[in-house]
Amino acid sequence: MDLPEGFVSKYQKILGDEAPAFFLSLAGEVKKGFRLNTLKDNPDDVALDLTNPIKYVPTGYYGEVSGRSLEHQAGYVYSQEPSAMYVGEVAAVVPGERILDLCAAPGGKSTQVAAKLGGKGLLVANEIDRKRAGILSENIERVGASNVVVLNEDPRNLVKKLPGFFDKILVDAPCSGEGMFRKNPQAKNYWHPEYADECAQRQRKILEDAVKMLRPGGQLIYSTCTFAPEEDEQIIAWLLEQYEYFDVVPLKKWKGMDAGMPVFADNDQRLLGTVRLFPHHFNGEGHFIAKLQDRRSQEPVKNNKKKKNSARILRKITSSERVLWNDFLQKMFAKNDFFPEVDLRCWNEHLYWVPENSPDLSGLRFMRPGLELGTFKKKRFEPSYALALYLSPQCVERVLTFSHEQWASYVQGNTIAYSSEKHANGWYLLCCENKSFCFGKLVNGTVKNFFPKGLRLHPILKK
Repeated sequence: MDLPEGFVSKYQKILGDEAPAFFLSLAGEVKKGFRLNTLKDNPDDVALDLTNPIKYVPTGYYGEVSGRSLEHQAGYVYSQEPSAMYVGEVAAVVPGERILDLCAAPGGKSTQVAAKLGGKGLLVANEIDRKRAGILSENIERVGASNVVVLNEDPRNLVKKLPGFFDKILVDAPCSGEGMFRKNPQAKNYWHPEYADECAQRQRKILEDAVKMLRPGGQLIYSTCTFAPEEDEQIIAWLLEQYEYFDVVPLKKWKGMDAGMPVFADNDQRLLGTVRLFPHHFNGEGHFIAKLQDRRSQEPVKNNKKKKNSARILRKITSSERVLWNDFLQKMFAKNDFFPEVDLRCWNEHLYWVPENSPDLSGLRFMRPGLELGTFKKKRFEPSYALALYLSPQCVERVLTFSHEQWASYVQGNTIAYSSEKHANGWYLLCCENKSFCFGKLVNGTVKNFFPKGLRLHPILKK
């Protein structure tokens, strides 16, 4: 790999005798991995090789997943770089916690956290870039997460609305991306000798906002995909100096993981508790991870609950909408208390199941305020793609089972002939290999296509 001259000289000084092996590793094979999604029933029921597990991630495996597979489309697996998976593990998420993933796109850590919450508590996943926030929202939808709010905000605006709100905050900070040179060679084109310092300035501003949103006694997890001490050890040293109530939580070092380097930050030995992942030592891309504990006494968190939401943003369901929604519930579920009405809110014509203890969203840009259940259209209710991916076939009364060939045709946007006298016309949850993948409407023996147009898996044309 043709590396920038300044980068080479910098890491020759930092790594000394190890530099040749380090540079050689950057020209080596990219390590790929995936996680199974425990939000799904029988998450290991997948047509994938599960013989090469990632020891430090209970749901992680080395290997590659096709984005055109049933397992991927139905949200049973999430492709994620093996080093990045460790960030979600060290967060040690407990169901019921309030978590903020501040720089969340494309969603690897957020989907990992959502799975660990198991539908209990709250995850706020934020991304400042609008396009990337859309990708983040799609990935949250695909894994079937219900208790997630996706925002598209500047951290400075979040501080005003959510001071001291979160139990844990993940900051996977925008960085110089040195650790991604092997995975994304284009990243080296942005590199210049001052780039790390420029990124560090931005990282400090982001962290200043993050700290204000952390409750006393909470935890801050900081990570980057760079080798630069300016963005790694020196940022943590700055945090420890700036906020004296923080302690470093020593992280477990699995085989190939290195400790942080105190020599780059006034020889502060606390930095030995952080983790560095070098590709010439570890089976993954470059990464840095630190976990900080706020040792101030825990204080009760003010319940900034959704009932305070401005009527201009989220409103209660109307009586006419309630009739349409209840009709769908009665046909689809044996019990119609699956989604308590107290947690239902509408955003324009869209119906959402809003997480418990969701914050006031008025004045904030958001992509989804919870799990989208569907849309009210001209005196009818149309269930959402997100709801289909959330539901298990076992909890639904009206299910149509497709073959793999029928699934492949449907996700391309085609209608499916489904002749059966046992099925009345109407909405059905569509499943393949016991995996929910969409809703379809059966009309006189034909399943009408409601697969999202922007997600359709069109055939690959042969040259």
